[in-house]
Amino acid sequence: MTQGFREDQDPEITDSAIMPPKARLFKILGPGLITGASDDDPSGIATYSQAGAQFGYSLGWTLIYSLPLMIAIQMISARIGRTTGRGLAGILRLYYPNWLLQGAVALLLIANTINLGADLGAMGDALNLLLPGPVWLYVIFFGSLCIAMQVVFSYSRYVSILKWLTISLFAYIATLAVVHVDWHVMALQSFVPHFIWDEHFLPTVVAVFGTTISPYLFFWQSSEEAEDVQHYPVREKLLSAPEQGKSALDRIEIDTAAGMSFSNTIALAIMTTAAATFYVSGVHDIESSAQAARALEPLAGHFAAFIFTLGILGTGLLAVPVLAGSAAYAVGEALKWPVGFGRQVQEAKAFYATVVLATLVGMMINFSQINPIKALYWSAVLNGVVAVPIMIVMMLMAARKDILGRFAINGWLKFLGWVATGLMIVCVAAMFAGFFLPS
Repeated sequence: MTQGFREDQDPEITDSAIMPPKARLFKILGPGLITGASDDDPSGIATYSQAGAQFGYSLGWTLIYSLPLMIAIQMISARIGRTTGRGLAGILRLYYPNWLLQGAVALLLIANTINLGADLGAMGDALNLLLPGPVWLYVIFFGSLCIAMQVVFSYSRYVSILKWLTISLFAYIATLAVVHVDWHVMALQSFVPHFIWDEHFLPTVVAVFGTTISPYLFFWQSSEEAEDVQHYPVREKLLSAPEQGKSALDRIEIDTAAGMSFSNTIALAIMTTAAATFYVSGVHDIESSAQAARALEPLAGHFAAFIFTLGILGTGLLAVPVLAGSAAYAVGEALKWPVGFGRQVQEAKAFYATVVLATLVGMMINFSQINPIKALYWSAVLNGVVAVPIMIVMMLMAARKDILGRFAINGWLKFLGWVATGLMIVCVAAMFAGFFLPS
């Protein structure tokens, strides 16, 4: 898969004299951009819409103040992959107890599969709004399309498709532009945190943080950085080629900051749209992204609903492969399989089989008695809970010189990483405490 690549095609070493700045920027934006954009999947859209519908502008601060923390955590996961040439599961297998590895991978696989199934269902419902027809057929179509994207296309083509799919997120900026927003109230409540001590508020905060700072994003970005080491011939893991460190870490910083900023901006646009339409109209219960699109039409017009629906389809096509891929990376690294989309199917049969199986099980959830919407909400909460031990281990891992050598984290990156971890611990603890508050 590496044949035919030249040095000037690697965004870490491309000189601006060789490539125009805009083109080079697009090459630099890779794992971080895709990771951030995939965070705004149909299930995330449902979570952000529900938060806006139920609490108005009161939760905008969760997306603003989580941004630097999200950037730091994703930079740390990317650094682990680029430095060691392994994903998180691979490092867990080498340096930590087997029970921790298996538990983390199992929880990730369960949460990803539920999330993936809910995303496919949301995509089927969304297409049904635009083109009335059998939702089950649309679910099968989208599931098959996502499998084909990962199995049939070459790695470079696959990554390029994912990059272009991020454009679909601009649909939510367009939707926000056509609804009436009380910008004064929105700004006040978004920058000054509001807390409501009831049984619904804290689980929603954890769901938002669990959707925004999610374990599958850690596993995906670290594994993609490790895969890029194999894909670009001039790259070596930083432990073997420390002279590549500055250009590699500079690229990771730009890529991750851009991707996460894009992600949280879109999430805030979705939450604000829901607050400005559903909340002010007394609609406080949104169970899915498709329901949000359907309910938006009488409140904001056909154009807003149409664009919102197109966004669901685009983000689903982006997120489903990332969910299946991150699960396959984790399982494969835990079991010492050959992994990576840069490998031919014959070289990594078990890895690709896991991608296909996770997608098929996600499809089947939509034909079972399981309510994918309720499962989705609690999978978001589960993500928030599961993120805590994984973030703790990741922070300890990233500070170890016997793992990352001279590239072990310190300074502001280490500080923000621990702040993010502490925030998730406090939110989860407060949520469990909230279960015992009187209703």
